[in-house]
Amino acid sequence: MNIVCLDMEGVLVPEIWIAFSEASGIPELRRTTRDEPDYDKLMRFRLDILKEHGLGLREIQATIAKIDPLPGAKAFLDELRMLTQVIILSDTFEQFAKPLMEKLDWPTIFCNTLEVAASGEITGFRMRCEKSKLTTVKALQSIGYDTIAAGDSFNDLGMIRASKAGFLFKSTEQIKRDCPELPAYEEFGELLSAIRAAL
Repeated sequence: MNIVCLDMEGVLVPEIWIAFSEASGIPELRRTTRDEPDYDKLMRFRLDILKEHGLGLREIQATIAKIDPLPGAKAFLDELRMLTQVIILSDTFEQFAKPLMEKLDWPTIFCNTLEVAASGEITGFRMRCEKSKLTTVKALQSIGYDTIAAGDSFNDLGMIRASKAGFLFKSTEQIKRDCPELPAYEEFGELLSAIRAAL
């Protein structure tokens, strides 16, 4: 029994924080998990910048409303879901993911949640569990699933390496150099073929 675990940002949809960085004109918010392996440190850095600029959930959601899935992502996901079960494992937040999941026809997503004040200020965040992607993959394996995983960032490497087949997708040159043992793809057709061969 197989289950495919996919990262969301950079794989199926554009990076939300990069889009918001461009919309807000704050270049520091371009930093993502491709640049910073420590997610807790990255999020605290982001929240400090939002507070400094007086920005909150409403402004970020206004940007997310304009984001569409990457070209070919929905067709890829539709075809993949006809072949096997798929879960999106993301370090994003429910408040960010929902409109994007609607555009992808409501696939299952496991993600985190933001703590938001009545004013709309994002005051904190709650992670589902430590090392959420790797922990989830191991939990799925413990109930009898063989996992196949794909992602683009540092925080995807644990789930990719722990799976029976794992792939980098649209990753950085640095991560590809650091992980030469991991097959790396740029096109959805290539990734679909690789996953199909692993099923």
